[in-house]
Amino acid sequence: MDVVLDQNDAADWIYRGEGAANLVLAYAGSSPAFVGKVLRIPKAWRNGKPEESLAQCVNGGSVFGKHEQLLWGDNQELLSSSSKETMEQMYVEKIMSPLLGPKYIDAGMCVRVTREFLESVQKNVTGQRPAWRVDAADIKIPCDSVLLMSDHTLFPQGILGEEPCLAVEIKPKCGFLPISRFIAEENAIKRSVTRFQLHQALKLSEQEISERSEYDPLDLFSGSKERICKAIKALYTNPQNNLRVFLNGSLIFGSLGGGMCGNSFAFGEAFEDALKCTIKADNGLRTDSFIQLVAETVHQAGILDRLLEVQKLDNFDIEGAIHAYYNIISQPCRVCRELDEEKASHLCTSLHSIPMNESLKIVKDYLIAATAKDCSLMICFRPKSNEFSGSYNSIYLESTNQVFDYKAYFVDLDLKPFKKMEEHYAKDKKISSCYIQMLKSR
Repeated sequence: MDVVLDQNDAADWIYRGEGAANLVLAYAGSSPAFVGKVLRIPKAWRNGKPEESLAQCVNGGSVFGKHEQLLWGDNQELLSSSSKETMEQMYVEKIMSPLLGPKYIDAGMCVRVTREFLESVQKNVTGQRPAWRVDAADIKIPCDSVLLMSDHTLFPQGILGEEPCLAVEIKPKCGFLPISRFIAEENAIKRSVTRFQLHQALKLSEQEISERSEYDPLDLFSGSKERICKAIKALYTNPQNNLRVFLNGSLIFGSLGGGMCGNSFAFGEAFEDALKCTIKADNGLRTDSFIQLVAETVHQAGILDRLLEVQKLDNFDIEGAIHAYYNIISQPCRVCRELDEEKASHLCTSLHSIPMNESLKIVKDYLIAATAKDCSLMICFRPKSNEFSGSYNSIYLESTNQVFDYKAYFVDLDLKPFKKMEEHYAKDKKISSCYIQMLKSR
């Protein structure tokens, strides 16, 4: 798209939400080129904290360092990325799309932006962002291009008509228990308690949340309709940043900025009232019907089966993959130095003697799986009407005798930086240790 967004366009883009690395804006103007689209704009940390993704290229070179070039050497289109935004687009298109299925993926496209556009957007949205997000990071300026993607809280505008669109965003997290033989004895709890549940203890201790969630990812990924419904109910009861609901593109339930505890909109009656234009049930019954609709769709679509397969590419766990990381960077393994001689010999010698191509595969699979463990699933619904003839799947909701069209996409498929491997290992240890301390203090 040979388009440059400048200062005059800024007012047409409104705040939708944000994560650690990007801010999302939805289009509210009338240009056919942008109706039904969102922009993902990278952020820059105020305190100098390294960005969550790879650095920008220097002097026209690759965005990848020498180790990343080794890691992704079999994909020249990805390696040739000249900007962070192009790299993100290529990673989704060339790596994640074949694994998760192209029909569930939208890689987006890069569009150019001026400095004045970014400065105006930043001024316009600051008052809508969560205060702690504003304190942590601003929009990255300068930035030559940003990612333009479909707005998956809506159906395409051309067939939207008068029917309302109800969309749910779920961050499923890791859906299996690791069985890697490289998990240390003191971390054996990881084999019986999910990473999500372990992490809840750390978040509680650091006051990121006010209470632990009862959500268990194993329920969501189980393939059992009853357990999936149980998982959705748990997410509704305590959504944190793992459940958001949109009506016609506007947030009606969940947190705007993600990451922190607390909802932007009320529970109960307010949500019930917001659902009345899509869920044809008596007052007080719409929320239960909504939960059933989401659970039925997840169960029928089977979309999480593909996601689980990609997550399970990590069959060494970070406790094994970290050794392969040190092989790649050709440095003495700090993890082995922390272990006593017997453990180091038993656990690590075999990994430190494998060929380089095996080390590269272990780390690459770990990073791809990390993307799959941290992405979101967007499902958009609209009441089925004879007026529309789109090629969408449909779901029958027995409790309201309604049929809905739905479409599903995976979003937030960011490449996890190779240089963060040591941080992943340190955080994994911290999460396990905190949970064990919680058990001991009971």
